[in-house]
Amino acid sequence: MRKLIGTSWLAAALWGAMTSSAAAEPPERVGPNGLLLWESPRDVSDISFEDVDGTSLTLADFEGKLILLNVWATWCGPCREEMPTLDALQAELGGTDFEVVALSIDRKGIEVVNEFYQEVGIEHLAPYVDQTGMASADLGAVGIPTTLLLDRQGMEIGRLVGEAEWNTPEMIEFLTETIETSKEEAP
Repeated sequence: MRKLIGTSWLAAALWGAMTSSAAAEPPERVGPNGLLLWESPRDVSDISFEDVDGTSLTLADFEGKLILLNVWATWCGPCREEMPTLDALQAELGGTDFEVVALSIDRKGIEVVNEFYQEVGIEHLAPYVDQTGMASADLGAVGIPTTLLLDRQGMEIGRLVGEAEWNTPEMIEFLTETIETSKEEAP
């Protein structure tokens, strides 16, 4: 009985952490790889992080693009597995309308991220880091990897917790359609 109560509490806590407000709606539908898609866009916390040169950035610096924001770390096994697929996705779709933002929460900084990129052969993803780990907490990431799909205004329209294969034909088709739809909806 105690285990059941603990499990129920954990499930409720995880759902609560994934929602951005108490009145949050359950997902409207589920996309490729289990990507949860929200009924209406959600505000995303104003997070800050650094690029390879140590320049401070926020998500507002990417406004105008559809963003796939992946929170990860070099010490995370599932993160390491999915990074090549994110790199391939960026190579396929990245440009003026779409970008994969791979945000490392490594406390050791950009150096370990750069070493990992070289070791694995990551060529198309820009390295970003938040050494404080606050971005992960502020985004309600209950574990890593956690990936958020952000619309052109920086609002969360989808989320996936856990590892995924990001360069599948289904995901590329879904994101291509989402990019095209977002162009039509842009003011």
